[in-house]
Amino acid sequence: MRTQFVTDSKGNKIGVFFSMRDYEQLMKELELLEDIKLYDEAKKGKQEFNSARDVFKEIEENRADV
Repeated sequence: MRTQFVTDSKGNKIGVFFSMRDYEQLMKELELLEDIKLYDEAKKGKQEFNSARDVFKEIEENRADV
C-alpha cells in the first residue's frame, strides 16, 4: 500500500491519503475482523441448539403475525 501523509506546519503527521482500491480493501478486511469479533463474542455465551423443524415452525408462525 502506497500512502501519503498530511503534515502540519511543524511536520507532525495529521492525516493520510491512499488509493480508493486500498481503501476498499481495508474496509473489506475491517468487516471481516468485525465478523470474527462478533463470532468470538457469541461463542463465549451459552450455546443453544434448535432443530430445523422447530426453527422453520417459528419462522412460519412469525410470518403469519406480520
